[in-house]
Amino acid sequence: MGLIRRSSRREPIAEKERGKGPVIALAGNPNVGKSTVFNALTGLRQHTGNWTGKTVELACGRFSLGEKELTLVDLPGCYSLSPASGEEAVARDFLLREKPDAVIAVVSAACPERSLALALEVLSLGLPTVVLLNLADEAERAGKRVDAKLLSRRLGVPAVLCSARNGSGLAELRAALEEVLSGGGGDRESEFFTGDYYKHRGEGGMLEKSERCLRECSRLLCGAASEAPHKGKSLTERIDRIVTGRFTALPLMFLLLLGVFYLTLVGANYPSRLLSGAFGSLEELLYRFLTHLGAAPFVRDALVLGIFRTVSFVVSVMLPPMAIFFPLFSLLEDLGFLPRAAFCLDRCFARCGSCGKQALTMCMGFGCNAAGVVGCRIMSGEREKRIAMLTNSFVPCNGRFPLIMTLTGLFFVPGGNSPLAAAAVLAALVVISVLMSLAATKLLSETVFRGKSGSFLMELPPYRPPKVLRVLITGAVDRTARILLRAVLVAAPAGLVLFILANIQTSGGPLLSSVCGSLNPLARFFGLDGPILTAFILALPANELVLPILLMAYTSGGALAEAGGAELFSVLTANGWTALTALSVMLFSLFHWPCSTTLLTIRKEAGGVRWMLLAAALPTAFGLLILALINIAARLLL
Repeated sequence: MGLIRRSSRREPIAEKERGKGPVIALAGNPNVGKSTVFNALTGLRQHTGNWTGKTVELACGRFSLGEKELTLVDLPGCYSLSPASGEEAVARDFLLREKPDAVIAVVSAACPERSLALALEVLSLGLPTVVLLNLADEAERAGKRVDAKLLSRRLGVPAVLCSARNGSGLAELRAALEEVLSGGGGDRESEFFTGDYYKHRGEGGMLEKSERCLRECSRLLCGAASEAPHKGKSLTERIDRIVTGRFTALPLMFLLLLGVFYLTLVGANYPSRLLSGAFGSLEELLYRFLTHLGAAPFVRDALVLGIFRTVSFVVSVMLPPMAIFFPLFSLLEDLGFLPRAAFCLDRCFARCGSCGKQALTMCMGFGCNAAGVVGCRIMSGEREKRIAMLTNSFVPCNGRFPLIMTLTGLFFVPGGNSPLAAAAVLAALVVISVLMSLAATKLLSETVFRGKSGSFLMELPPYRPPKVLRVLITGAVDRTARILLRAVLVAAPAGLVLFILANIQTSGGPLLSSVCGSLNPLARFFGLDGPILTAFILALPANELVLPILLMAYTSGGALAEAGGAELFSVLTANGWTALTALSVMLFSLFHWPCSTTLLTIRKEAGGVRWMLLAAALPTAFGLLILALINIAARLLL
């Protein structure tokens, strides 16, 4: 077994791996357990979210088969090799251009009527193929049966029943794979290879080919797939009457969102305080150590009070909520709720010129907008992909929650000690951000990206018991560590710059104060002030820095400061803050330019600086317009 490796669609994986042994492609529809098969064979933890289009890059792992070392390439989940989306183009290009030594075509044993079509397209390419009928355990619970031997004879290639979640059928899969790699297991006189579909596979338009493929699936499965007499609605159907119901779906989504935020708020406070105290003690030790070494005072202070304090603040603020939010989010993925959210929001996004897949990328943005931008690869076309990327920062990421939660507790929740009320305010702000995201999508679809929106095809997976341990590892370790590392890498140089600005003296005091003063007239029009606007600008590397920079500017301190509760409230009100100021800051935190990590990700994913600049300008314009309207109305009414 080897380490997992990812590749973009343009990198010739098969060619690079060819010298290391045979290359096996893993192909199949979304929700057929393809990534679970990948994990079971390679022993690697490829994330297996229970929603469509999760895998867009190619994941590679190695596993042993007898004396051979094989490379397994997990292709993006797709419905056809006639590309209607980016993931389908990736799968098609890999199979046609790199010609792997064999293909494992994964088919759902619980629903072979729909998922066999892709396997037939793969077979038509003439590549050595094993048809893997996965999810056999779900099929058995649903009273469905697939005769793998009969289907194998009809197809002319090995067909194996399997349940990759519990390891059942993997030995048979290995044996079948070894057979096709040795040149056996293929029967060109089978019903499939001598039938009309294969003989006329290149004829007609896309619709005609699709219809012919579905008829061939029905013919091949006749007598080979059966199910018990219908006994009423299944558990999934009964649950979906509530989860996707016309009048219950959106309220349920709001309650789930409220619950996630509540658990995050309640659970993150104590570990944040512990981390802050631990970093404070470590900072003191580091300061003494550098003093003992005889480091120059400015260098010592820049390293400790500038870089180290900034990084420690970002980590202590970001790590606990992320370690709670991402596992909860991953549980919703694994359970199968996220595709239902996309289904429920599809109509809203369709009216705005996009599709429900954008809801999935928007959900990713709640954890990290940069991750949400990368997730936009699942969008069907470049038009929808760019719209989703440019609007992803309209939803607040993990880095913006601390400021919003702090101001909520100080100005809008009586006593500041009601997590449920704070979660309700936060959830309401999130609803506002979603509505603004829809408005921005509508604006872009009718101006910059005018044109017809793409189609949205999604199969709602059955509800499955989540694998809690794997979800915790994926959410708390994998996702959290990656995002935290990016934040630390940008926070370290930002801390140095902030320290220099706060300690360079001019005739009017520290350079930071001069910058605040110059921005004050502009900021006042929008209900802010110079220090607030300066804090948002200097916090470009990481949104978590807004509040400490603001305190530094208000107190004329030479390093980042942290204050909580009554002390923070006193500092803010002494500098003219009111509830209206707090509301303006919270709304501007929702709608302003994304952090530098997200902007650089947009530049890379969209392929140009102009898209990065538009991604910065769009939410900022919305935010300033909202603030201007609110403050003009307040001046007229008060």
